Amino acid sequence: MSSTRVSFSRDDGDTFKILIATDIHLGYLEKDAVRGRDSYITYDEILKCAQTNQVDFILLGGDLFHDNKPTRRCLHSCITTLRKYCMGDSPIQFNILSDQTVNFNTTQFPWVNYQDENLNISIPVFSIHGNHDDPTGAEGLCALDLLSASGLMNHFGHSNSVEKIEISPILLQKGNSKLALYGLGSIPDERLYRMFVNNQVTMLRPKEDQDEWFNLFAIHQNRSKHGPTNYIPEQFLDEFLDLVVWGHEHECLIAPARNEQQLFYVTQPGSSVATSLSPGEATKKHIGLLKVKGRKMNMQKIPLKTVRQFFIQDVVLCDYQDLFTVDTPNVTKKIENLCHAKVNEMLEQAERERLGCPLTPEKPLIRLRVDYTGGFETFNTSRFSQKYVDRVANPKDIIHFLRCREKKEQVKDENYVDYSKAIKTSAVEGLRVEDLVKQYFEVAEQKVQLSLLTEQGMGKAIQEFVDKDEKDAIEELITYQLEKTQRYLQGRSVGTEQEIDAEIRQIRETKRNTAEEANEIKEAIDRAKAHRLERGGDDMDVNMSDELSDMDAEQEPTTARGRGGRGQGGRGRGRGAKASEPKSSGRGASRKSSVTTQSRGIMQAFQASSQRPSRNTSTISYAEDNITIDDSDDETPATKAPKARPSSSSSSSFLRHSSQSQSQKSKGIEFDDSDDEDDPFKGPSRRARR
Repeated sequence: MSSTRVSFSRDDGDTFKILIATDIHLGYLEKDAVRGRDSYITYDEILKCAQTNQVDFILLGGDLFHDNKPTRRCLHSCITTLRKYCMGDSPIQFNILSDQTVNFNTTQFPWVNYQDENLNISIPVFSIHGNHDDPTGAEGLCALDLLSASGLMNHFGHSNSVEKIEISPILLQKGNSKLALYGLGSIPDERLYRMFVNNQVTMLRPKEDQDEWFNLFAIHQNRSKHGPTNYIPEQFLDEFLDLVVWGHEHECLIAPARNEQQLFYVTQPGSSVATSLSPGEATKKHIGLLKVKGRKMNMQKIPLKTVRQFFIQDVVLCDYQDLFTVDTPNVTKKIENLCHAKVNEMLEQAERERLGCPLTPEKPLIRLRVDYTGGFETFNTSRFSQKYVDRVANPKDIIHFLRCREKKEQVKDENYVDYSKAIKTSAVEGLRVEDLVKQYFEVAEQKVQLSLLTEQGMGKAIQEFVDKDEKDAIEELITYQLEKTQRYLQGRSVGTEQEIDAEIRQIRETKRNTAEEANEIKEAIDRAKAHRLERGGDDMDVNMSDELSDMDAEQEPTTARGRGGRGQGGRGRGRGAKASEPKSSGRGASRKSSVTTQSRGIMQAFQASSQRPSRNTSTISYAEDNITIDDSDDETPATKAPKARPSSSSSSSFLRHSSQSQSQKSKGIEFDDSDDEDDPFKGPSRRARR
C-alpha cells in the first residue's frame, strides 16, 4: 500500500533531533585492569555520536553514574567528555516556553544551561536520576546536581515530596513543532506503586493547544514484574503520552513497542555497559536518534561499536546422555571437556564478529551456565578458568553452576483444576483481576462453576480482598446475594429443587453485566468496609500506612546497590522526608483521608479510559492524534541552520491531569519500517488500530 510522504529536508527547522540513552553507569568496575575503562569509552562514543548527528539535545534516562558517590576519576572523566562534545558555538534552535524555576528546582541557577550568559553550550543535556545516582542526605543532592550547578547538565524530574508527585513538563518549541518533555527520577518501586494506586501522581498539561504537543516521558523504574508491587505497570501511566523512554532495564529493546491499552509507545534503550552476566545484557547495545516533527516521530537505532562483546550459553547436562551419564567413569572430566568446547565455540564466534570492528575491545565476556541437575558433580572452576586468563575479560566468572529444584508430584483429586490452563504467563501481564476470574471459569469444569454469583461479582470481591485486604469482601458478597435470592424465591412460591435451580439461573442471567449487578456489588463491598470500621480496622490501616511512609523516609544508606535492571541488591536509597519535619500526632483527620483514598481501588488504574473519572472540573475532549512512527535505520544527518540563541518566553499555564483519571482520546499511530534514507517521515498508509 502506498504511503503519503511529508516534505522533509535535511535542514528542516521544524524537526527535533534527540539522542536518547540510558544506564551508562560511569565508573563501573573502574578498578578492574581489563574492564575499568569500558564505561568511559562508550560514554565518549555516545556524546561523539550526538555531535556528529548535530542533535538538538541529549536525553538521558537515569543511572549516568554507577555509584551514588562517584570517584574523582569518574567525575573528571564525565566533566571532560561533556566539555569536549557539548560546549561550542553552535546555535540552539529551540525555545523553552515553560517556567524553568519549576522545571529545574534543584539548583540555585534555575534556567537551562544554554541560556546562561557565562556558558557556551552547543548541545544541552537533559537527564533524570536513576536508582544508582539518586539524591541522598538532608539536602537531597546527587551527582547530577554537581553537573547541573557547574552548568554542564540540566537535571530535571526530581520530586521532593514522598506523599504526592506533580510532574510539570519542560515545554520546548522548534519552528512549528511543540514538545512536552516529562521526567520522573527513580523512586522506590513499592512507594511509587502505592502513590499511583492512591491517585497521588499528577501530570500537568498545557491549557492551550493540547493536541499540538508531542508528549515525551522519561522514567527510571522496574518495567518487568519482580513482585506484587515491585514494578510500575505501563497501564499506570497517562494515556495522553506519545512516547515513554524507559530506563533502569538493561536489555536493549529500543524499537518503540505499542501499548495497546494506553495507546502510547515505549522505547527501552537499555544499558551501554554490561553490569551483570545475564541474558538481557547479551543483546546488542544501541542508542536512539529520535526525530519529532509535529505529531510524527521516527526512531533510528544506532549500534554502539565500543561495547565489549558478551556471549552466554546454557548447558543442561541431562541433555547429553549420549556422551555421559551420572554412572559414567570419569564423568566429571568429560563434563569439563564439554564446557571447554562450548567456551571455545563462543570465543571463535567473538573473533569472527570482531573482524572489521577495530573499536571493539579484544577480550570478550563469556558466561557458561551449567545445569547439573540429576546427580552430577561440579568441577573446580578456578582451575578451569586458568586456561582463559589471556583470552576473556572475566576469567573468574566464566562458569556458573546451577541446579533446578525438583518439582513435587502433584496429587490430583476429583476437584483438581489445572490453573495453568486458566491463566497463561503471557496473558497475565496487564490484565485485571476480573479478567483472570472470567478466564478461570471459562475453562473450569461444570462442577466448579458459579451458580449464585456472577464472574464480575466474584472478581470484584477477590480484588478487594487481595489489593485492599478487605477480609470480609467475599463472605459479605455471598451473604448479601444469598439473602436477596432467598427473599426473591419466597415471593415466587417455588417448591421443588428443580424450580429453585431454574429461578436462580434466570436471576443470574438477567442481571449479568447490568447496572443492578454493579450496584449490588458496591453495596456488598460497602457493608464489608463498614464491618471493618466497626471493629476498628481503619486505625490499623492508617497506622500501617504511616509506618510504611516512615520506613521509606528513614531508610539507611547501607543496603547493597543492585547492578542494572536484573541486578542484585536493593533499589537504592529513598529520598524520604527530612528529619526536621514534624510528624502528625492526631489520627482523626488522617483516618478520614485514608478511608477516602483507599476506597479507590487499584483496578481503576487498569480500567478503560472511557470509564475513568476525571479529576478536572471540566471534561477535556481531544482531537484525533495523528502520529507516525518509523523505526528504520536510515541515517540522514540534518544540518542546523544558523539561528540566534533564544531567550525564555513567558511560562505557560497548565491543567492538572491525574495518572488515574484519563480523558477520552483516540490515537492514530503507525509504524513504517522501510529503509528510506531521504524521508523518514511518512503519512499514514494503513488505518491504525483505534
